[in-house]
Amino acid sequence: MGNLIQTLAVYAIPVLLAITLHEAAHGYVARHYGDPTAYLAGRISLNPLRHIDPVGTILVPGAILVASAMMGGSAMLFGWAKPVPVDFSRLRNPKQDMLWVAAAGPFTNLLMAFGWAALLKLISLTPDNLYSIPMAKMAWAGIQVNAVLMLLNLLPIPPLDGGRIAVSLLPHRLAWQFSRLEPYGLPILVLLLFTDILGKILWPLLDVFFRLLNSIFLFQ
Repeated sequence: MGNLIQTLAVYAIPVLLAITLHEAAHGYVARHYGDPTAYLAGRISLNPLRHIDPVGTILVPGAILVASAMMGGSAMLFGWAKPVPVDFSRLRNPKQDMLWVAAAGPFTNLLMAFGWAALLKLISLTPDNLYSIPMAKMAWAGIQVNAVLMLLNLLPIPPLDGGRIAVSLLPHRLAWQFSRLEPYGLPILVLLLFTDILGKILWPLLDVFFRLLNSIFLFQ
């Protein structure tokens, strides 16, 4: 039970920050390009309660963390937040601007991953104290959570951000046909998760990303 409480405490802040800033970034960029839908709905907010999905943000990640802690292993943290409402037809250049709105979330996670990595490096350079080990664990959790959220969302599966980026880049006819996959996106993602195909796709990408961070920050 102690390990479980520690794990939940370490991951709580990184998870809340990762989903909150990811979703707020979508809304902010959408407003910048002409769609105020998220702003009018109060979703351009740093209040996590506005973005939390009870199942995707709490139940699913919590269950994964509990199972991981009980089995003494590591698992890929998986979850989602309430999607920020975006009316792409209100963007000034809908097809073109869709790319920037979609990319805003993963890019924010990239920045946060680098921020947590910088904190982890700073901790490693300071003398050990009562808070250094918990903060180091939280920083590493922040790196993991944001890396997974970034790479997962960049998969070209509508309605993930990568799917919307693909729709923005494809020629009009192909983009329309590809966008029709959106209702099936979540079932496809769940199928990939439970067949472990998702892990086989993401783990190598995560390994490359972690190596990149290590080459920049020179972790010991």
